[in-house]
Amino acid sequence: MPVRTPDPDPNERDDENDRPGTPRDPLGGMGAGFGSPAADSASNPGWLSDVELAEARRRMPMLYVEAVPVRTDGVGAVTEVGILLRATPVGEITRTIVSGRVRYGETVRDALFRHLENDLGPMAFPLLPPQPTPFTVAEYFPMPGLGAFHDDRQHAVSLAFVVPVTGTCEPRQDALEVTWMSPEEACSDTLAGEMEGGRGTLVRLALASVGALR
Repeated sequence: MPVRTPDPDPNERDDENDRPGTPRDPLGGMGAGFGSPAADSASNPGWLSDVELAEARRRMPMLYVEAVPVRTDGVGAVTEVGILLRATPVGEITRTIVSGRVRYGETVRDALFRHLENDLGPMAFPLLPPQPTPFTVAEYFPMPGLGAFHDDRQHAVSLAFVVPVTGTCEPRQDALEVTWMSPEEACSDTLAGEMEGGRGTLVRLALASVGALR
């Protein structure tokens, strides 16, 4: 069973709606989210206020982790791919994968586990090795045309992983549901058109990395 990361402070709101490729907030990135100061933010030097977060986004790349949740058979072959349905800050319904920022002082493994639990629920039981290895590094640019991935708020660098899950998924936070699809369905052009930030390409790369594309 995977090691659980410590529960966050109850006064701290997690980074809801903060994943690369998220459509721009009508408040220009100054609304609710991980950058919003909590009551005890003065005691947490890694916490950014809304203004500080917006300024950081203008000056440097932001680090994220992303995960394509999968179910496997007895020999480890991918049988299903979990795609999230979620509401964006501007009220759009879109498809996406597990994603979120890495906090200051947090390991990549802990960040990955935290976001898997946040999006899929505490009973998802993801299988993470001691040293997870990304299948690719995705770069999201605010300027269209520089790559396959786009985020008009920021330049984001994302470490992307394929993660088997063995438990029951009950989406939380901004995730409305998780839809389990065959690898063929997950790689379809129809689904790619529904995914934010160019993540259809990321799902295809994920399945290619584990030999699930035919």
